[in-house]
Amino acid sequence: MGNQALLVGSVPLKSVEEVMRAFGGPLGPFLPAVPDGEVGERRSWVLRLSYQVFNGHEDLETIQRPARVNGVEQLMPTSREDVWRFRVKPGVERVRFGNPGYRLGYAKDAVNSYFVFKTLREKGEIPPGVRFQISMPMVNSVVRPLTFPEPQDLEKIRPGYEEAIAAELEAILEAIPHEDLAIQWDCAWEVAAVYDGIEGYPAEREIDTHVAPVGRLSKLIPEDVALGFHFCFGTFGGWPRFAPADLGRCVELVNAAVKATGRRVDWAHIPALDRLDDAFYAPLANLDVGDTRVYLGLVHSMDSFQQRLEIARRYLPDFGVAAYCGFGRTPPEELPKVLQDHLTAIKLAGK
Repeated sequence: MGNQALLVGSVPLKSVEEVMRAFGGPLGPFLPAVPDGEVGERRSWVLRLSYQVFNGHEDLETIQRPARVNGVEQLMPTSREDVWRFRVKPGVERVRFGNPGYRLGYAKDAVNSYFVFKTLREKGEIPPGVRFQISMPMVNSVVRPLTFPEPQDLEKIRPGYEEAIAAELEAILEAIPHEDLAIQWDCAWEVAAVYDGIEGYPAEREIDTHVAPVGRLSKLIPEDVALGFHFCFGTFGGWPRFAPADLGRCVELVNAAVKATGRRVDWAHIPALDRLDDAFYAPLANLDVGDTRVYLGLVHSMDSFQQRLEIARRYLPDFGVAAYCGFGRTPPEELPKVLQDHLTAIKLAGK
């Protein structure tokens, strides 16, 4: 496997085959794993789960949905104010999800995408040794205050949703050869919460709140399956959803999450802003993740890439490069430039 670069996950092309040909081919030699692009409705990351999983659940009440446009229902919100919102119905103490292993859709999509991956690898279009990457949002990035605004509801829903992820994971592990597989936990709300928190939810600022499910779910992954993390400042409504003063709390969260897994962690992706000051990057010196490969999200604003690379290396001498997030909200016509930026970054970082 390569370790010079990482693809976070989403690529807004029409099919898995198109994604893997366009990005897996040119970047494959530099990557530990190739994602399937999270095509179709997964392009929206966690937003699709509102109408596919939560809306209509017999234990939940929909209290807000995206506004109609020209009288037509809308499934996808256009802003953070236009989102789906739910609450647990009175008398329900725990929300659980039926059809285990397939309710969330990750296992079904993974099996279909793996066939494409395997076929392209057999044809030599994806290099040998590169794994097939499945990116799954962690529990608290899905069951979060934005979607479930009544504080007492989070603990009624999170255990059942964690159970649903565990079932999806079991189905994936049964269907895909372990030596070909990489699981990546995506953590966006977790990062925002430990920095900013939110009024009425004091526990959300605590790192332990977010690493507890990481630990339980990661222990279900066998050692012969690769495991990675993507930490994010969020892109819904524009990048970044929030801009912290430095990477301090993010580094603390990364350290705790890696430790909580109780196993080898193959990579951790950490985002970076367009900052040229030492103060932002200095907390990288406090990373304590053993042999975990770190990828910094520096591949953007390429005019300043070299400067940001050099500053970051003062505090973390050895790391790979990546974008700040996936490309799901990037216009498809910009993808050739995105690809070229990655190739340029790999070359510059290797000097």
